[in-house]
Amino acid sequence: MASSASRGPRCRERSRRGRSARSSVAGGRSRSRSRAREGEPRALRELLPLGDLDALAHSEEGVEAAKSPKGPIQNQKPQGSPSDPNGLVPAETEGRGEPSRTSENGAVLPSKSPRKRGQKSKTEMLLLKLSQDLECPTPEPICVQKMLGSSEATEAVDTPPSGRPKRRAAKVALLYLQELAEELTSVYQPPAPTEGAQEPQPELEHIQRKRRSRRRKEDEADSDDPARDADFVPSKEVLLQAEEEEGSEEPLSEASEPELEVFRGHGGKTSSAGRSKPQCRGLAPNGFHNSIMAPVEKCSSLTFSLRDRKYSQWEFPDWIPLVHKWTCLSESEAAPYLPAEEKSPFFSIQREGIEDDGVLYRVNRFSSLQPHEERLDMSFFVGGPVWAMEWCPSPEGSVASQYVAVYCHRSMEETHSMAGLHGGPALLQLWGLGMLQPEQGSADNAGLAYAIAADHGCVWDMKFCPSGAWELPTAARKPCLPGLGMVTMWLSLCVVLQHPQMSRLGLLAVAFSDGKVVLYSLPHPGALQRSKRAQVKDGSFHKHIICKVQGIATLQVGSIQAGNASECGQCFSLSWMPSKPHHYLAAGFYDGTVAVWNLLTKSLLQCVHQPDGSFKLYPFQCFLAHDHAVRSIEWCKADSNFLVTAGSDRKIKFWDLRRLYEPINSIKRFLSTEVAWLLPYNGVTVAQDNCYASYGLCGIHYIDAGYLGFKAYFVAPRKGTVWSISGSDWLNTVAAGDMTGELVAAVLPDLAINPLNIKRSSDRRFPVYKADLLPCSPDGSEGSEHVLPLTRRYSEMVTKSYILFRDTDLRSFKNFSSREPMRRMHMQEVKAELSLDRLQLESVHKVRFSPNLDSHGWLVSGGQAGIVRAHCLVGLASGVSRQLLPECRARFSSLYGDEPGSPSPTACSPPPPAE
Repeated sequence: MASSASRGPRCRERSRRGRSARSSVAGGRSRSRSRAREGEPRALRELLPLGDLDALAHSEEGVEAAKSPKGPIQNQKPQGSPSDPNGLVPAETEGRGEPSRTSENGAVLPSKSPRKRGQKSKTEMLLLKLSQDLECPTPEPICVQKMLGSSEATEAVDTPPSGRPKRRAAKVALLYLQELAEELTSVYQPPAPTEGAQEPQPELEHIQRKRRSRRRKEDEADSDDPARDADFVPSKEVLLQAEEEEGSEEPLSEASEPELEVFRGHGGKTSSAGRSKPQCRGLAPNGFHNSIMAPVEKCSSLTFSLRDRKYSQWEFPDWIPLVHKWTCLSESEAAPYLPAEEKSPFFSIQREGIEDDGVLYRVNRFSSLQPHEERLDMSFFVGGPVWAMEWCPSPEGSVASQYVAVYCHRSMEETHSMAGLHGGPALLQLWGLGMLQPEQGSADNAGLAYAIAADHGCVWDMKFCPSGAWELPTAARKPCLPGLGMVTMWLSLCVVLQHPQMSRLGLLAVAFSDGKVVLYSLPHPGALQRSKRAQVKDGSFHKHIICKVQGIATLQVGSIQAGNASECGQCFSLSWMPSKPHHYLAAGFYDGTVAVWNLLTKSLLQCVHQPDGSFKLYPFQCFLAHDHAVRSIEWCKADSNFLVTAGSDRKIKFWDLRRLYEPINSIKRFLSTEVAWLLPYNGVTVAQDNCYASYGLCGIHYIDAGYLGFKAYFVAPRKGTVWSISGSDWLNTVAAGDMTGELVAAVLPDLAINPLNIKRSSDRRFPVYKADLLPCSPDGSEGSEHVLPLTRRYSEMVTKSYILFRDTDLRSFKNFSSREPMRRMHMQEVKAELSLDRLQLESVHKVRFSPNLDSHGWLVSGGQAGIVRAHCLVGLASGVSRQLLPECRARFSSLYGDEPGSPSPTACSPPPPAE
């Protein structure tokens, strides 16, 4: 401590000497620079004429002097000193080493002033202003120098006494954009007014006057008040004026609408000056707002154009159903495959706008009700809980009968383990719904066309080939190939006679619980009825056609060396490649594996022919997509390189099949049950379970794939688990069924735009029907004094309850927000109560929109009760679809015959697809 104290005075003395030396050196440098530059203003004044000197003197009086907080500048003389009567005394500058500049009249200008946050003397400000006036003597209509170019002058003039320059970049940018917009709009000169032309509206003049006054106020508001030395924040007055102008935009846009047409290009876009919102005002004929129906019209035309390019007329020509592979079963042979319930539960249908008659129905197994004459809905009983359902595709304009493939469990109380493989009897049902039209139903009842008996366990999913698998019901199988010799013709005729073929309805892929995927080539019901042959052992045929069928191919995971189906577990989801030639099929398994098969492969390592004529296929591509079961898988319809999967690990992943080492995007959300990927959007609509959902967030969500970066859009809230979701590319609509028994549909907005800007999404969704489980007496009569039994046994529940279906009138949506179905739906979304202690007999498990243009407004749904219902969304039929139907029917008639659905007798098979 003593040594440090003794060194203290010496250190202070050395530091004091150093500071004095440095200050003397700095003072000398400053005085030398001041002497060197003292003659610059005088030389400049000598070069200027007399009039410029007077302007310089006047401009000096109008500019405020900047005062430095650090003290006065050294060697600065007061104004009016003998050395300079005009008071032009130079100050410090840091422009050393810069080249001198010369103006237009030859005057030597001072060096460029630096950008600094310090003090600027009055002389520097005068010199900068003078140089600015020399460079820009006449300002142009839009002077970029005024806005952004002369940053040095702006800094000099706008420097407050505090020494901190103002940051008015936002305000300057706004003024610049406003003047730029005015210049662009002034490029177009309207035609000269005629005699009958009306005078300009006073409202437009009032709006323009407001804009000019606002700009004047903003210019006057630029002062040196330190309180305003902050980032630009619009005041309340500016915001109020902006809101008033937005509210008054409607007459302005209507008045200038003819002028905006001039700026539109061939692509339908407008220039920056003439850009306006699409004309979606008013209501559509169906009662919806035009802003809701505009995406429907867009999606209809887009779907038709894409299917015309990516769909085929004829694919897989070798996979034709053969008669000898279809064996009809007798009553005793078919009994193990039939559902256990022979009668449906009691149910009643209450239709909006029609007086309720209170009739309770109970339908026999494989029977249906008569379609309603006015509402066109159909109902039929399949025998058990519905867990798989799919429409059979048909060509556009074919006016053919529509078919739906359905699978149901054999018992109402049957449960299946998802962990291990298991087989057992199963029955695939094909129901014919007749010739459905968008605005008129079928004249016949829905009926069971035929059924397929299988021994591979329960069915978790099934998918039809999207196109190229349907042919005419009357297509003849003859060797009508020109250019063949007599021997070849005779041999081919013998093959056809030995193995007669049937006209093909479609190709169906079925995912079973034993881990296998089986492909079936389904014939037309009429062809099967005409050519059925059965090996009856102990009695007559069953009253319905139930057949044992040998599949075309069996798909399983593994390879020839290690082809064990138990590697990946059960198969839960399937997806067929949506673009021709549809030769890829993807499947998701229990362990999270996704397998992709090439159905047309000729490789001996992937295709193994069996002795019975079928073949076994192994995948050419496998990857681990999830940590648990793949619950849903969908192919992108616009680009077949992309795939989306949803797993039990609560993740949704988007994949590019060209780079499978990592997903494009992975989103961890709630537990997803099913996804639907509509055609025009790069995102999926997801149905979710409510077990992991936060309060108020369970329901249907649209999730972007990550390309646009949009946040999730909440399509519709639901109280219970949403078991199934389906989308219609023709209607831009999704439909979902949940455990509360409500089938709700929602018209999606244009999701190519950020969905956060969408307002009143509740106006876009509506209920198709609501199923309620109500108590009744054992004889079937209604009774309000009874209560529902808290049991999971179907035998007890069916005797003390009935299902009430409350259908919505879907022909029109006028005044829909005030109608009773909408009020009930909103009440359910807020105050619905779930009863998990009993059998959910009213729940909806599967929902499917028709993919066919001829029946694009039809929707089928089925659930725990085994009652499948079909509804027609007549009110959503768009004008584009009405125009497309006659065109497609005319084209189909020209290809296959004189009349749609009635081909010429000489037609053998559909022609090859046109490239």
